[in-house]
Amino acid sequence: MSEREPTLEERAARERALAQLARTVEACRKCEIGYSRTKSVFGEGDPCAHLMCVGEGPGEMEDATGRPFVGRAGELLTKMLSAIGLERDEVYICNTIKCRASYREGTKVRNRAPTPQELINCRPYLDEQIAIIRPQVILALGAPAAKSFLGPAFQITRMRGRWYEGPHGIPLMVTFHPAYVLRQGGMALTETKRLVWADLKAVRARLDQLESAPEPVSEGVPSGAQPAGPPEQPTLF
Repeated sequence: MSEREPTLEERAARERALAQLARTVEACRKCEIGYSRTKSVFGEGDPCAHLMCVGEGPGEMEDATGRPFVGRAGELLTKMLSAIGLERDEVYICNTIKCRASYREGTKVRNRAPTPQELINCRPYLDEQIAIIRPQVILALGAPAAKSFLGPAFQITRMRGRWYEGPHGIPLMVTFHPAYVLRQGGMALTETKRLVWADLKAVRARLDQLESAPEPVSEGVPSGAQPAGPPEQPTLF
């Protein structure tokens, strides 16, 4: 049987635990980016969410607002979730690192990939978020997020769209990052949309399964092996 819904007291306890962890993250200066960022971007959403979405790290707009997945990529993520019947505030959204990784190029500040040490320093915060929220499914958005869970050998073009075992045995699905989708055009966009929709349907189907009779995760099982989700691809983009 699926895990029972948390009580109001349990929900309040998770909210307190996340708030305390967010304060710890805000005070963290383990990395240089802890000094250069404007705001830490801890995460947001339902503390009892069944689905957790994990991206790579904050960009310029996230750094300015302190919120994950804002701007065009955030709008697309909201549409992706809506397509499988989820509101943004029903899920929990966060990143592998909580501060913007950036570098200066003349007068401009540009995003960069997190260093291995930055990922190591921030990983305990992500692990604790997962332990507090206890989602039923994790959706890794993009290759960097996937590699943080599955190792550096992960190749998103070959290995996305399959179920993996995530932290605490939580089923983990990988799909393309919304920002990557937005960079595509023409036939590449059409194909990327098709693949993302297949992944989203698999997530919806797994959530529905876990509401009744959860099944063990089989490492590397293609998403196509899951029961079909919503039958038609919506106009997401």
